[in-house]
Amino acid sequence: MSLGAGSDFAEYLHTLGLLGESERRTAELRTLVMRAATDTGGGMLALLAPTIQAQLTAALANPEQTERETILGLASVVSDVNAEVGSLPMVRLQLLLAPAIETCRRLLDGPVPEPLVPQVREVAVAAATLAGRLAFETRDDTASRALYAEATREVGRLAQPWRQAGVYMSHALVTLYSTQSLDEARHLVDQAVRAARSGESALTRARAHALQAEVAARAGHERQVQAALGLAWYDIETDHADDPAPTSFSPGYLRGFEGVCELYVGDAGAAHDRFARSVEALSAPREQVQRAIVTTDQALARIRLGEPRAAAELLHECVAAASATGGRVPALRLRQARQELRPWRREDWMADLDDHLMDTLGA
Repeated sequence: MSLGAGSDFAEYLHTLGLLGESERRTAELRTLVMRAATDTGGGMLALLAPTIQAQLTAALANPEQTERETILGLASVVSDVNAEVGSLPMVRLQLLLAPAIETCRRLLDGPVPEPLVPQVREVAVAAATLAGRLAFETRDDTASRALYAEATREVGRLAQPWRQAGVYMSHALVTLYSTQSLDEARHLVDQAVRAARSGESALTRARAHALQAEVAARAGHERQVQAALGLAWYDIETDHADDPAPTSFSPGYLRGFEGVCELYVGDAGAAHDRFARSVEALSAPREQVQRAIVTTDQALARIRLGEPRAAAELLHECVAAASATGGRVPALRLRQARQELRPWRREDWMADLDDHLMDTLGA
């Protein structure tokens, strides 16, 4: 079975696009086939084209024979797995990613041809960062910390500050939700901001400042929140034609951050409106986890506006999304919202939500 770049299946999807099929429909088809491929726990090498598998076998036997095409094949595996976050369960994505991570480690132990070492390292950083996030999502915090340490070590050997910022930001978010430690998260966010400021990706800088604003909001520092959000909007409104991370951040994501900040240090009504606009913008399959998070935050805003039943209606959507993706953060947000709905626990509509939570998430 071969589903990755260079496979007949990839060519088939490309042809469908040329014939006028929408990107959304071809993405849905790809996800359906990948889900079938991993239904029985197999498909670990499905994202590697046959020619790349043969090249990797040769490279692992003798790293000096590693070719650029082989590294590009590994990079496509990491990109393909990343693209399915929100569409496939996190555990399946871990299985698909595992061969790429181990291959990168063995190639870096080398000796890979010297001109190719930075490219292998870039793939290793992307793979370890994504694996750290997936380990967090599946509640393996020990493995997550080790993978982020590996990503941090390898990215430090690249002269690409924007990549360093990306690792720090991902690690900061995981730290914030796994340990609830604002101090640890703030330290990582500050490192991300410093790295992003010296990098060439304006979108990465915007994301770093947005995350800086959220951490400040959670600590109750309103002035710092406004300064960081202003910088985020400045960066996101600049020209991104040559940005090395063109899909890393968007206005829709930023509005979600704005809403969180309003929720902690501002007005619940303003927070609700920003969440609603963010949800409308987050429509791509890859954005479904973020959409579920933002929708849950929108429900929190409705609770604080005195609309608990309307909040419960929104949370029903989030339960389904959290179940489909296995995302840990949506589940944590759901728990927080459920706790804030305790004063209405005797209401029939609240019982319906609890039944939905128990039937779908078992919690």
